[in-house]
Amino acid sequence: MSYFSRYFVISLSVFLIVFNSCKGEKKTEIKTEIIDFTKEGGLSIFKKDSLLVNLDIEIADTDYERETGLMHRTSMKESQGMLFIQKELKVQNFYMKNTVIPLDLIFIDDNLNIVSFQENTKPFNESSLSSQVPAKYVLEVNAGLAEKWLLEVGDSISFSR
Repeated sequence: MSYFSRYFVISLSVFLIVFNSCKGEKKTEIKTEIIDFTKEGGLSIFKKDSLLVNLDIEIADTDYERETGLMHRTSMKESQGMLFIQKELKVQNFYMKNTVIPLDLIFIDDNLNIVSFQENTKPFNESSLSSQVPAKYVLEVNAGLAEKWLLEVGDSISFSR
């Protein structure tokens, strides 16, 4: 057998061995962990002095919790929300990176009065969603609830842990 023929046979054998060994390899499936709602407190929304609605809330008051918020959640009940407690009263900016569900963002000042809204936010949108005015708290609820509840600037909240 010539050198070229021997080289060809060896090369072909190596190729077939590698090809067949790769064919039987199982692919690793990456599974994302489902994040369940964990009630950490209660929140009430008031129109003037009249109770409008009570919600179960998760509280985001650490850097990590404020950064991740409701990312990767696939659903949230109408009776649930997430309350972000910011470090200071200032114009707040949020975005919807990795956020699957559309939300209403309700911005609240340090006196617990609603000061502005961002309604019907688009999932995965990385555009800045600003409070436009200083806010200390941000309540995230399912999109459409601010309109359903007829919320207005000046309405108020109270919450407990």
